[in-house]
Amino acid sequence: MSYRPLIASLAGLGLAAGLGTAGAVAATGGLTPAGLAAAPAASAAQAYDWGNVEIVGGGFVPGIVFNQTEPGLVYARTDIGGAYRLDAATQRWIPLLDHVGWDDWNHNGVLSLATDPVDPDNVYVAVGTYTNSWDPNDGAVLRSSDRGETWQKTDLPFKVGGNMPGRGMGERLSVDPHDNRVLYLGTEGGNGLWRSTDKGVTWSEVTAFPNPGSYVQDPDDENGYLSSNQGVVWVTFDPSSSTGTQPTRTIYVGVADKENGVYRSTDAGATWERVPGQPTGFLPHKGVLDATGRQLYVATSDTGGPYDGGSGDVWRLDVATGTWDRISPVPSSSADAYYGYSGLTIDRQDPDTLMVVSQVSWWPDIVIWRSTDRGETWSRIWDWDGYPNRTLRYTLDISGAPWLDFGEQPNPPEPSPKLGWMTESFEIDPFDSDRFFYGTGATIYGGTDLTEWDTGGTVDISVKAQGIEETAVLDLVAPPGGAELISGLADIGGFVHTDVTQVPSGMYTQPYHGAVHSLDFAELSPSTVVRVGQGVDGDVESHIGISTSGGSSWWAGQEPAGVTGAGTVAVAADGGRIVWSPAGTGVHVSTTLGSGWTASTGIPAGARVESDRVNPQVFYGYAAGTFYRSTDGGASFTASTAAGLPADGNVRFAAVPGHEGDVWLAGGATDKTYGMWRSTDRGATFTRVSAVDEGDAVGFGKAAPGNSYPAVYTSSKIDGVRGLFRSDDAGATWVRINDDEHQWAWTGSTITGDPDVYGRVFVGTNGRGIVVGDLTGTAPEPTEQPTEQPTEQPGTGACTAQYAVTGSWPGGFQGSLTVKNTATTPVTGWSAGWTFASGEQVTQGWGGTLTQSGATVSVAAPAWSTTLAPGASATVGFIASGTAGTPTSITLGGKACSTS
Repeated sequence: MSYRPLIASLAGLGLAAGLGTAGAVAATGGLTPAGLAAAPAASAAQAYDWGNVEIVGGGFVPGIVFNQTEPGLVYARTDIGGAYRLDAATQRWIPLLDHVGWDDWNHNGVLSLATDPVDPDNVYVAVGTYTNSWDPNDGAVLRSSDRGETWQKTDLPFKVGGNMPGRGMGERLSVDPHDNRVLYLGTEGGNGLWRSTDKGVTWSEVTAFPNPGSYVQDPDDENGYLSSNQGVVWVTFDPSSSTGTQPTRTIYVGVADKENGVYRSTDAGATWERVPGQPTGFLPHKGVLDATGRQLYVATSDTGGPYDGGSGDVWRLDVATGTWDRISPVPSSSADAYYGYSGLTIDRQDPDTLMVVSQVSWWPDIVIWRSTDRGETWSRIWDWDGYPNRTLRYTLDISGAPWLDFGEQPNPPEPSPKLGWMTESFEIDPFDSDRFFYGTGATIYGGTDLTEWDTGGTVDISVKAQGIEETAVLDLVAPPGGAELISGLADIGGFVHTDVTQVPSGMYTQPYHGAVHSLDFAELSPSTVVRVGQGVDGDVESHIGISTSGGSSWWAGQEPAGVTGAGTVAVAADGGRIVWSPAGTGVHVSTTLGSGWTASTGIPAGARVESDRVNPQVFYGYAAGTFYRSTDGGASFTASTAAGLPADGNVRFAAVPGHEGDVWLAGGATDKTYGMWRSTDRGATFTRVSAVDEGDAVGFGKAAPGNSYPAVYTSSKIDGVRGLFRSDDAGATWVRINDDEHQWAWTGSTITGDPDVYGRVFVGTNGRGIVVGDLTGTAPEPTEQPTEQPTEQPGTGACTAQYAVTGSWPGGFQGSLTVKNTATTPVTGWSAGWTFASGEQVTQGWGGTLTQSGATVSVAAPAWSTTLAPGASATVGFIASGTAGTPTSITLGGKACSTS
């Protein structure tokens, strides 16, 4: 899904690997069709509306496929984000594989897609994500007779690699244009060419096909990602070779073999031959047939891509004479050639017109070529005009996804934004010579005036990916008030969404993070936000970014010595401290918003860290089955004696807003300890949540009407059902909120409720972006019955107060005040205050509404926490000018508190 080299979708590799298991399918001859899941999942118990947080794009689109007989019918496939169909009325892409569940998560990787030219209602996808050990499951072919609304599945007895090298070649899956019962599928890993004669219900290997492919990018790759045989890469029918409903007799097949790349059958697949005279030395990425002019065009590159490719050619075969001609815009023998070719397409309204793209040209940009004379001559979409200047035949509008400039200014000759990268699919609408789409590593571009090119005009290109959300989500936070959502994403960093229905204007910069792995905000001062990440190529200005403006602006923090990766990060409830557990070194704490760090003690390197959401002195950590707690602001940690927690698998935990010491932990491994636990004593003890069979992501949102405890959200398996759940009564009961059509494959990375809107939940996926759900039914009756108690304003001895200076500098300082209700009854609408003794003046505050009159500072309770229960605390933080002194007359509710 990535937009730059050396990624191979890091999120897809790390998050998805090892999540599910499936038995192998034994097959002799045809395969037996199977249902969409081994066992049906339960339907949702509460009505929700589901959609995406709007980002638009975000990942590699290796294939765009037009139906050749129905105008306006077009599909797109992605490498880890499923398949889409374009809605003709709205021009938004409709996701088609959201039904894919947890156990068959690999079906979100789509290696190839075919739309039926005989019956356009039929569509097929070859699914699977990896062919190495990262994916324990075999692949499958999914078939639909209603354009992707519903699907049936046939399991294959081998793996399919929708996110493997070579995934942009194709299409590998194709429907016979005369007899649509017949389909062919080119496979990877030496499995050869396969065929179905019953519309994809059963499949068998074409044993007469002589070459399963030989190209391996790196035979010595120990993890198996680069050492896979890229196999049989495209199937192209010659519809002029048959009439009526007889199977098409002439079929061309491309193979990942630099010496034997193109094969042909002239007897409907019974026998095959290597096409005589074919070029050698390169891999055939695309094979497109002009049945009218009797020409086969082949675009080649020296590697399978999509991240690399430094040489190649374009060839034309006259199928009547058998003559091959090299028609490369820039021949591979030229000193100016530094790219291979892909994105080959023909204008079906004018078959003399063809286009091709430099498959990868990172600098200064890709090149798109156009020929109106079958490749005899070419023009390019941009030309040099005296280095570093260029003349352009296009305009590029990214207003549909403004972040596509990646926060970079043009640096001639390199533009920003770019025309693309990893461009494997460029398609002209077969019914409209002006309309086109092409995929890049991050979006779909397109336009409707392509023929302007031929008369000296400019082609207007703009973002056409609306509806496609293909990001791998690593972390999410939803601060109360302010921004609706702040995200950490693989490959494109992440965003601050002030409105989740609108595309943000830009991604994170200062520092730029290609992937953000962890986020946190100060619960009592939500404008303080911290993120940790890294560059997609490893380079980064700083692994940590800090904001005190809710994410509207950031600065790069300093780093402890030895940091090599993001790790996890936590911010104190009042924003006064940051605890960071980066890769490459141990856990550290900063009291200066990242300008200096001190090593924490008592906690192992690599531990996951979180903050208490009430007490700014309390932080938590977790590693290898042991829970850790700090009560001195992260300076030192102590291991809990709590036993029985998971030591393996993905383990995540979170503290509850408004409830000091309340922590939920979820995770584990299917063959070991796996579940969900809760602690109400800062992790000293944990109690298992009995209904949760397998616990994964857990988060919190606004409490249900009439309840005081936040809603708990989780992606888990509860009472035997895998899904998304909400509890309004602290885990005593759970309701499933998603349904069988809304599963989004793997959702175990992160989940959070909206602190301001009851029922709203944000879910991180591994390829389908950020999913947002809103409760559509009536809110449930309160499950907690509040006890009617008189409200008492405390007097002396009914509250305690702790005032602290957390940082200082010449002319100013940062401080905090924590007040605790020590009475036996709750305090509603609480207020606090103190009197400065040395002329100090508050300049900024958080955790409440701070005002100052003379020397007296008053604090009104924040809207999200107006009641202090017996034993509960509230913390406010502030920055002030002057020299810090000792305040007098600290009060809660106008009454003096005991101080410590």
